[in-house]
Amino acid sequence: MSLINVTNLTFAYDGSYDNIFEHVSFQLDTDWKLGFTGRNGRGKTTFLQLLLGKYEYSGTISANVSFEYFPFQLKDKSMMTLDVVEDIYPEYLYWQLARELNLLKVSEDVLYRPFDSLSQGEQTKVMLAALFLKDNQFLLIDEPTNHLDLHARKIVSEYLRNKSGFILVSHDRSFLDHCADHILSINKTNIEIQKGNFSAWWENKRRQDQFELASNEKLMKDIKRLSDSAKRTGGWSHEVEKSKNGTRNSGSKVDKGYIGHKAAKMMKRSKNLEQRQQSAIQEKSKLLKNIENAERLQIHQLDFHKNELVELENVTIAYGSTTVCTDVSFTIEKGDRIALYGKNGSGKSSLLKLICGENISYTGLCRKDPQLKISYVSQDTSDLSGNLSEYAFNQGIDESLFKSILRKLDFSRLQLEKDISSFSAGQKKKVLIAKSLSEQAHLHIWDEPLNFVDVISRMQIEDLLLEFEPTLLFVEHDSEFCTNIATKVIDL
Repeated sequence: MSLINVTNLTFAYDGSYDNIFEHVSFQLDTDWKLGFTGRNGRGKTTFLQLLLGKYEYSGTISANVSFEYFPFQLKDKSMMTLDVVEDIYPEYLYWQLARELNLLKVSEDVLYRPFDSLSQGEQTKVMLAALFLKDNQFLLIDEPTNHLDLHARKIVSEYLRNKSGFILVSHDRSFLDHCADHILSINKTNIEIQKGNFSAWWENKRRQDQFELASNEKLMKDIKRLSDSAKRTGGWSHEVEKSKNGTRNSGSKVDKGYIGHKAAKMMKRSKNLEQRQQSAIQEKSKLLKNIENAERLQIHQLDFHKNELVELENVTIAYGSTTVCTDVSFTIEKGDRIALYGKNGSGKSSLLKLICGENISYTGLCRKDPQLKISYVSQDTSDLSGNLSEYAFNQGIDESLFKSILRKLDFSRLQLEKDISSFSAGQKKKVLIAKSLSEQAHLHIWDEPLNFVDVISRMQIEDLLLEFEPTLLFVEHDSEFCTNIATKVIDL
């Protein structure tokens, strides 16, 4: 066991006036299985890059281990997979590599194929196997689940459950629950560490938030009561002091000494009330700093004149000589929330694109009314650039509604003015989701909408779909989201 000490860490990107981290200090144990969570854009990947020494910062980071980053940056993806492993770890032993691949349910024959011919899931598993072979290293695993189907996620989570010495960035709740024993969270104003899995951390956070909200409400009432009382006491003191120069009703002279003493006593009481009020205000200022805003989202689908929106009958899709799916049949009716399951490469995205009207070569029948309006969220965010106002105009959506949704998804006002190309991967995905929620449509089709999206925003989107019950066809590998949302499942 050794420790990683972060002391007084402060960092901002060149040209930025906003510190991502400011005077942050904490300590990590290199034996921990550390889940790393926080809203999009808070600096999770940046922190990993700081551990790797990629940027200059003030403060200190000290450790007796070396840091290794996943995904490993390859020079040439066309290399043989065995050469890729050697590039990652030249001193590997083949029998140890074979053992790790077996644990990850990967056949050894992938080692003798070009790396870029492997599926993204296979690439992920090979990189993890090679990186975990290294001695005296602490692995920084940055969102490995985004290219893993449900089956592969279970395999990788079980693999990580039996490892130690890593930080895992993931927004998949069940994945974190299965393989993390500590949670590192980036909050609004600090970074904190708690023992336990994600569910334990979330329950603790929920209780702390409820306690702070209740304390804040009580202090607000106390501050108002003390303020009103201080004003009354101050007013009485002033009136008593004025009476020193008057007379009693009987016409006799007033006792100025008595009245002055009484006024001073009232004034002292008023000062005490003011001090108590200031103490309450100071106590209140310590609250609510890390409560996450997760405002209610809305979606208003257009009503379609028929109950049946789309029908697929014996659809087969092939690219050249490669068939990706065969004899797929299902119907989308109003109110359905259909989860499309299947391993990577089973044709899920192709089916979504076919229904959306893209030029996909297929046999069978795909029936839909020409008046049907579809809102589509793609997996790919690589073409997003420019400012949000131009994007809204080009997409034909209401700019103020679009930006209002982004604000509810934790975009700051300053973030709304930046170029989309500078956004984090999760923020870019939120742009596509906000665009979809702003569109007038009868049917929403979302292809892995939650990739890179933070947990709190996932819960917001769940609440939205459960409240408004739109007609939805989606592909998503977050098992908890699918369980909560899907009314039907199509398993390819």
